[in-house]
Amino acid sequence: MLEFRRMTRLPPYVFSTVDKIKMDARHRGEDIVDLGMGNPDLATPKHIVDKLIEAAKKGHNHRYSASMGITKLRKAICDWYKRRFDVDLDPDEEAIVTIGAKEGLSHLVLASISPGDVVFAQNPTYPIHPYSVIIAGGDLRGIPVGPGRDFFEDLLTATKQTWPKPKMLIISYPHNPTTTVVDRSFFEKIVSFCQEHNMIVIHDFAYADLVFDNYKPPSFLQIPGAKEIGVELFSLSKSYSMPGWRVGFCVGNPDLVAALRRIKSYLDYGMFQPIQIASIIALNGPYDCVQDIVHTYRERRDVLVEGLNRIGWSMEKPKGTMFVWSKIPEEFIKMGSIEFSKMLIQRAKVAVSPGVGFGEYGDEYVRFALVENPHRIRQAIRGIKKALGE
Repeated sequence: MLEFRRMTRLPPYVFSTVDKIKMDARHRGEDIVDLGMGNPDLATPKHIVDKLIEAAKKGHNHRYSASMGITKLRKAICDWYKRRFDVDLDPDEEAIVTIGAKEGLSHLVLASISPGDVVFAQNPTYPIHPYSVIIAGGDLRGIPVGPGRDFFEDLLTATKQTWPKPKMLIISYPHNPTTTVVDRSFFEKIVSFCQEHNMIVIHDFAYADLVFDNYKPPSFLQIPGAKEIGVELFSLSKSYSMPGWRVGFCVGNPDLVAALRRIKSYLDYGMFQPIQIASIIALNGPYDCVQDIVHTYRERRDVLVEGLNRIGWSMEKPKGTMFVWSKIPEEFIKMGSIEFSKMLIQRAKVAVSPGVGFGEYGDEYVRFALVENPHRIRQAIRGIKKALGE
C-alpha cells in the first residue's frame, strides 16, 4: 500500500460512520429525516438564476475567467461591506473571489503556514478550520469553546504555553457548530490580543446574514486595526441559498489577500464567469430574498427547539446559523455523540451530526441542521420522543 504522509496526518472522517448507518437504513426503505449535513435545501432566488441563464447563453462568458474574480464582482462585495458594516475595502488590493469560503480559507492557510508554524483554532468548530492547518503541515492547537469557558483566558494560557509562538488564529462567528454569537467588544479584544502577540486572524463570517431575534452580527473588519492583522471570509451559500454555486470572498489585509491571489493563480482560473455575473446581481440586488430565507430558518428553528423542549430535551433557541447545537440528554450522555447519533437513526429514524466530529470538546453534543420543512421536523420530534422513551 502506498502511504501519503500528509493524508496520514488527517484523522478518520467521523461523520462517515453515522452516514453509513443512515444510507443502509434508506436502502432498506426506511424514511430517515436527515438533520445531519448542513446542506441548504431552499432554491436560489429566481432573479439570480435568471441572470445565470442569461449570462450562460453568451459565448464570450465560456472562456477562462480571472482567478481573483472579475472586477465588478470584487467591487460588488466591497460595496456590500460598505452598506452593511461601513467598512472601506479596495477591490483590487483587499478583496478576492474564492470558490466558496472553504476553498479560500484552506488555500490561504496553505499559502501562509509553513511546517512547524503553530495555528490556534476553536474546538469544536467547522472541520476545515483545523484540518486546513494539518494539510498545510502546520502544528494545530485547539482552543476550547463552550459553556463555562472563558475564551480569552484559554487563549492567553495556550499562547503562554506554546513555542514557537502561534502565528495564526482561526475563528468564526456566528459559530458553527455551537451557534455562539458575539458583540463588537469581543472582536476589539481579539484585535488587541493578536496585535500584542503578532498573530494573523482569519475570521469565517459565513453566517453573517443567518441571524434571528434582532441580533446584528458585527464584522471583524469594523474594528480599527483589524485590517492590519487579518482577513474575513464571506460566502453566498447560506445568505442567498447558493451552496452548489461555490461563491465566496476573502477581504481585508492586502498582504494576505495577495498571498491567496498568488497561490490561486497557480491552482485555478476562477469559477465559471456566468456564476460570477449572477453573484453580482445577488449582492447588488434586493435584500428581501435574504430576509425570506432567514424567516424560513427561524420558523424551522422554533418548531424544532419548542418541540424538543416539550418532550423533555431542554435547549435554548440559537440567535444565529442554520443549526441547533444541543447537549445530549443526561441519561444518554455516557454513550458519547457517535453512539447516540447511531441510536437516533436506528430508533427515531432521525439523522443528526455527532458533536465529536467537530472536535473532542463536542462529544457531549449533537448538531441539528435546519434543512427539513416544519412537517418533517415535527415527524423527527415524534421519532425522538419515542426513542428517548424507549
